Amino acid sequence: MTSQAPILPAGVTVFERGWLSSNNVLICGQAGCALVDSGYSTHSAQTLALLEAGLQGRALDLLLNTHLHSDHCGGNAALQQAYPHLQTRIPPGHAAFVQIWNPDALTYTPTGQTCPPFRFDAVLQPGTDIQLGDALWQVHAAPGHDPHSVILFEPQSRLLISADALWERGFGVIFPELEGLDAFDAVADTLDLIETLSPAVVIPGHGRVFTDVAPSLAFARARLRGFQADPVKHIQHAAKVLLKFKLLEMQSQTLESFLAWAQATPYFVQIHRTHFVQTEFSQWADGLILDLVRVGAARREGLMVHNAG
Repeated sequence: MTSQAPILPAGVTVFERGWLSSNNVLICGQAGCALVDSGYSTHSAQTLALLEAGLQGRALDLLLNTHLHSDHCGGNAALQQAYPHLQTRIPPGHAAFVQIWNPDALTYTPTGQTCPPFRFDAVLQPGTDIQLGDALWQVHAAPGHDPHSVILFEPQSRLLISADALWERGFGVIFPELEGLDAFDAVADTLDLIETLSPAVVIPGHGRVFTDVAPSLAFARARLRGFQADPVKHIQHAAKVLLKFKLLEMQSQTLESFLAWAQATPYFVQIHRTHFVQTEFSQWADGLILDLVRVGAARREGLMVHNAG
């Protein structure tokens, strides 16, 4: 879905993608055109088609990633191939791992997800400004969901690209917590930062553009308090999100192959060993799938598991 509602400044177009791919934000001005985030690798053809329509014959000059999760940078390689002169900027935290291409450190192997190797030309340094379209945007560190994530804020229009730090209803899985790192406070600090910026319009990493920011912040804080009170609840939620993401990618799998994928995926092995070892792995994972079925996010037919919702 393409959104170019009156609430967005001239030159800003949002490609609303759903959940397998992040939203993409195209920003054009006299100085050129930039794209923020590139979606998941299996959606690259669709990303290129949306971009071509949005550019209307112009070149894409700059590609930025708010963070390096596969649903935000999985299309980088395809864009770089389609636009050979494209400059790419990424947050500095994992730049060294992109340079040597370490899929383990970049979490693609641990999550069981795919991201083709890509290059970068410079880093998107928090605390600096960057020209996008005809406006100067602020780059802010936004740790929590990802320790190295950034958000982008244009103070004149008060437009915020929040990535997965804030959605209309919640925020992204707090991945450092899956590795045993304390990150709940970082999420709280990032929500405080967003409140301080006082955006009038928010373009989230997933979901629709929204303007009623205070209720979204209140919902996110309530959700965070729930996770802080019961960290295992967050871990269980994260495991189901990873399963749902795989279903979005594959659409249908045999239950046997789905469970085999989970058992070969390091994050699942670590989560099970750390928090649920008292339950046999396949029984625990099957219970997660049944939870997805119960809420309408998956469907079981005989030996098959299908995406739903």
